[in-house]
Parts: sequence; structure tokens; C-alpha cells
Amino acid sequence: MPATTLGRRPVPIVLAGALAIAFSAILYRYADVSPSTGAFFRCLWALPPLWLLARLEDRRFGGRPARARHLAWLAGAFFAADLILWHNAIEQVGAGLATVLGNTQVVLVAVAAWALLGEKPPRTAFAAIPVVGLGVLLISGVLEEGAYGQNPALGVLFGVLTGAAYTAFLLALREGNRDQRRPAGPLFDATLAATIGCGLYGALARDLDLTPTLGATAWLILLALSAQVFGWLLISISLPRLPAALSSVMLTFQPLCAVVFAAILVDEDPSRLQLVGAACILAGLVIATVTRRPTPVAQPIQS
Repeated sequence: MPATTLGRRPVPIVLAGALAIAFSAILYRYADVSPSTGAFFRCLWALPPLWLLARLEDRRFGGRPARARHLAWLAGAFFAADLILWHNAIEQVGAGLATVLGNTQVVLVAVAAWALLGEKPPRTAFAAIPVVGLGVLLISGVLEEGAYGQNPALGVLFGVLTGAAYTAFLLALREGNRDQRRPAGPLFDATLAATIGCGLYGALARDLDLTPTLGATAWLILLALSAQVFGWLLISISLPRLPAALSSVMLTFQPLCAVVFAAILVDEDPSRLQLVGAACILAGLVIATVTRRPTPVAQPIQS
């Protein structure tokens, strides 16, 4: 189905994409590999199908402008940082809570979109900051003993930095994907840049395993196809059709599902205070954009 047809219903499409990527942390845990290895192969295995789709787009619509390609590569650099930080957060505080922490991007996107793109957020975006801050504090475990995670405080640090990198990635990908007919090209460029970035980091950190086991490879291929290809294609179709703040709050469906799936599938058991913290963050993310009204859908770029 063409992107323009799917794009007529951006809200359900972005929710479907968020559901697809909600399993990302679970699949990474199942692969049982290092943060760099998981990030590198998640991107690498996604490249062949994205390249094919991008080539089909180019044959139909012609080449993309240089600015769009540069923005997609910039998005990929931020996505590499996002994945590395997020995988480290998962190692320290678990898949569910790390995903919630990474989605503090909702508040950050609203503020960054105002500062950089002139999309003024509602006042509630600023009111949400202390609510989200309280949630981060509770998840860190500093107010209790025996909080879930190997090092919850370090996991919170990685998680918040993930949110910052995720913010930059979403804004750059959104700006580089203004031609709404062709979501695969920008996503391919971003994924290729992220593959290179994750590989370089893994080589420097010396935790990149280029020969994971067959079982790990199977999980990483499933992660690449379900999240990086299917999930992010749906999200890429929707991003330029929605205001930055609204698209961000739609993506909070991901951490909500991730906490539930992590409890069911990998037996994660956060403390009550940590669950209250997760609830605070999710509530703050909704508060941040609850009064945001959608803007008219932009017309496709003609070429």
C-alpha cells in the first residue's frame, strides 16, 4: 500500500508503529548480546529491505534533495547514540523502565520543536516537567533500598540521555522526510548512518561481537525486521503528517506496552516506587501534549 494512502490515517499508523517497536527491548534481551552488538546488527539486518524500498521510491519519484539526505544522515547519527545509550540503560535498569525513561523525549521534543522549528508547545508541556522529573527520581531507586535493576541510578542517567538523543533523532528525521510519498529513503539513509556509528563506537568500546550465535542472530534479525523496518516505516510515514509534540505523545504507547511486555515475557519486577515513577513519567508525557491541536496536513513535495 502506498505511503500516501497509509498517511491519510496518521494517528492509527503511528500507534501501530509504536506497538511494533514496543518489543525492541524484549528482543534485545532475548538476543543476550552487548549493547553495541545489538545496536549494530539491528541496523545492519534492516538495510537490505530498506534499500530495496528506497530504490523503488527513487525509480518512481526521482532522487531526493541533498538537504533531505543530509538531514537523514544526521538523524542516523543521533539514532546510533540513542540505541547505544538505550541498550546500556536496559542493562542497568531493565527493558521496561529503560524504555519509559527514553521516552522523556516527549517533553524534550515539545521544547526543542518550539526553539528550533517555531512550533510553540502548550503551557502544559512545561507543567509536565516536574511530574516527569519526579518519575525519574523514583525510578532511580535513590529513595528506597532494593530497587529493581543492576544499577538503577546509572540506568536513569543512560535513560535520560537516551531521551535527549531520541529527541534529536525524531526532529531530524521528521525534517528530512517532508516528501510524504517516500518514507523508506530517509529511513534507509538514517539506518545506514546508525549502522556505521554503532560499528565505530563498538570497535572503540571493544564490545562489538561480529560473530554472535545463531540464536542471537535470529533474534536480532527479528528485531531488525519488526522494529527497524516495519515499525519505523509506519512511524516515518506519520511523523511529517503530525505536529512534533502530537507525534511524540502517540509514541508513548511504546513504553506503556514495553513495561507490560517486560513483566510478562522476561519476568522483570520493578519495585512499587519504580512503577509509580513510570506512571508519573507516562502521566507527564500525556499532560505535555494533551491540549495540542493537530495542524493541517502538509501537501506532498512535487518533483
